[in-house]
Amino acid sequence: MSNGAAVAAAVIAQAVKASGAIVRVAPNDFLTVLNKMEWPLVVAAEGKFLKTTYKYLTSYKGLVFFTKSHEPLPLPSRIELVPAKRIWIPN
Repeated sequence: MSNGAAVAAAVIAQAVKASGAIVRVAPNDFLTVLNKMEWPLVVAAEGKFLKTTYKYLTSYKGLVFFTKSHEPLPLPSRIELVPAKRIWIPN
């Protein structure tokens, strides 16, 4: 492994440690998690590369749930929405 690749791997490992457990789920499963909460807090960001993507994060019972969709999700009206410029999740 080259020195640059080792540094990149260390940076990714540190990001995973700092972020804790992130659970990637399908958009419908994300909505199911939101519906289990009385007043969910959702962080949302819109990305544009080749296609527009919508990324969402929420926390539930100590875990962070993440999803990505090509269409905006029909979020419940009772959520508290925090718009973000960008959401980056380590691979």
